[in-house]
Amino acid sequence: MGETQLDVIAVGAHPDDVEIGCGGTLAKLVEQGYRVGIVDLTDGEPTPGSTGPDQRLAEARQAAEVLGVATRVTLDLPNRRLFDTFEARVALASEFRKCHPRLVLGLGGSTPMASPDHYQAGLITEAAVFYSRLSKWEEYFAELEPYVVPAYLHYFLAYRSLAPVSSGGLVVDIGTALEKKVAAVTCYQSQFPPEKAHFFDRIRAFAQQQGTTAGFAAGEVLANPATWGTDDLMGMLSGRQK
Repeated sequence: MGETQLDVIAVGAHPDDVEIGCGGTLAKLVEQGYRVGIVDLTDGEPTPGSTGPDQRLAEARQAAEVLGVATRVTLDLPNRRLFDTFEARVALASEFRKCHPRLVLGLGGSTPMASPDHYQAGLITEAAVFYSRLSKWEEYFAELEPYVVPAYLHYFLAYRSLAPVSSGGLVVDIGTALEKKVAAVTCYQSQFPPEKAHFFDRIRAFAQQQGTTAGFAAGEVLANPATWGTDDLMGMLSGRQK
């Protein structure tokens, strides 16, 4: 990723997690002029429909171009055996120290009957946000100075849940970015061959349902794992918070 200054970094366990969970939000942020990056903790291999890592990485690059993100990095962590380890925390925290994101988006919740890597990725991301700020740890971070991530929010892969995604979340309006989100997911032909084309309708329907709760044509839910707070209520509500 290099020494690239980013406004937002979204973290996924595998290529396509970020696109499915918060791709519309990322596309909308890019439309608004923010610099966005993606970190995939694994390359997603092995996986049944893929010819190998080169295909998955090519799909990820194409999806990133569709969303307009500035940079994408794949860490060398193992798919299907992803665990919240010290080494994984340090590897991700190093990316935060390099790029100084103002916001980190990480996976929230678990995905029953789907990959347990998703839950582990959420644990790794939360720990890495903390590790990024710690001083007196040069033996693990070398010349990378500590960096305090100002904001950390969850996104969700809750496509098989009847319950609300989050009772304490906010809905991002992705009405203008919904089709870009879907187009990014379609880049993953190894994961969504023609017989799985119905999943794109699920993406649209889910986004429309989430958006409707806030009066938007389509939306994605983000949630703060900590309590929201403000010392300027009216400014926050009007978008002019100091």
